[in-house]
Amino acid sequence: MKLHSNTVQGVIDALDEIFHHQVYADKVIERTFRAHPKWGARDRAFVAETVYEMVRWWRLINTLSPSDDLYHLFGTYWVWRGKELPEWKEFAKIDPKKVTQKLRTLSDRATLASIPDWLDELGAASLGNKWPLELAALNDPADVVLRVNTLKISKRDLVSKLNEEGIVTYQPHDYPDALVLKERQNVFRTAAFKEGLFEVQDASSQLVAKALNVQPGMRVVDACAGAGGKSLHLAALMENKGRILSLDVLEYKLKNTKLRARRAGVSIIETRMIEGSKTIKRLKNTADRLLLDAPCSGLGVLRRNPDTKWKITPEEIERVKVIQQDILQQYSSILRPGGQMVYATCSILPEENEMQVQQFLASNAGAQFTLLTDRKVLAHETGFDGFYVALLEKTDTTPES
Repeated sequence: MKLHSNTVQGVIDALDEIFHHQVYADKVIERTFRAHPKWGARDRAFVAETVYEMVRWWRLINTLSPSDDLYHLFGTYWVWRGKELPEWKEFAKIDPKKVTQKLRTLSDRATLASIPDWLDELGAASLGNKWPLELAALNDPADVVLRVNTLKISKRDLVSKLNEEGIVTYQPHDYPDALVLKERQNVFRTAAFKEGLFEVQDASSQLVAKALNVQPGMRVVDACAGAGGKSLHLAALMENKGRILSLDVLEYKLKNTKLRARRAGVSIIETRMIEGSKTIKRLKNTADRLLLDAPCSGLGVLRRNPDTKWKITPEEIERVKVIQQDILQQYSSILRPGGQMVYATCSILPEENEMQVQQFLASNAGAQFTLLTDRKVLAHETGFDGFYVALLEKTDTTPES
């Protein structure tokens, strides 16, 4: 593959933003594309894929390179991938043989898998003999998965419509609304997307709304709605009948929810910003169903957000655990007696998942709840993101004081 100076420079600039200015990779890629409107699809694909691959393997690349110069690191990555370097002055000091020899000397799992030592230790302690398999799966680039908007189209008809636009998909087992792209393509420019016929949503993420057992006509609260992906899925499962209240602490995310709902033909979503504890107290005992898609470490979605492993710390995980338990304690009051609640994260750590649910159930706030089912989804077992989904029911009886 021939390298071009302008796109390689785009990669270098993006890496500088990600590692030297602590900007998230997805935002950097968006900004890079806006700054280079003349790049074609092939140029954009090269930049995006190379940036994400270098971020994913950053520790290994730095171990193989004697220099922290970004061009030297790019050249080292290119050699490691078995490709020939052009005779550019930026690559003059790179000796491909030395890179290969250095690679042969490495045996440390954390280095070869390109993760911090503390994360390797935590993963091994949490998942035991499943950790090496999960680690390998989390280093595979994620597939592009679509969720069919069943309010507007059937899965079969969407498959045909996408085929007409040159996008080939397949249907994974046990995910009724999911389609997986056979090749990575920009689906956001398709007529099908603009018509609101699908959303991009990983298959594991699609399990969350499904677990809530919603029915048309229900009053549902999505209390950590973010940009609204799961609210939209709930609306489709409810056949756009009933009411969904989408809450979040960030107003710009709720604005995105409104835009997406309009495109999807969803009319039952109302957005509301959480401005403090009063917002939650006013909703006490009002919801038939409650979704708590809690903030988390994001360690289950490293395939699509590889820079997370360089930005997160053990201290950050401890901080987010406090937030998760606080959400369970406070927001669970929204659910009416007899209603059901889902607690979900995109983490694979028991301390963010099963242990949080058990702590909640042992508390005063959780005394009215019963755990009906829970499920840990691992990437190496499904081929999709790591997730945790727990379904709890609020009993009608009030516990004795």
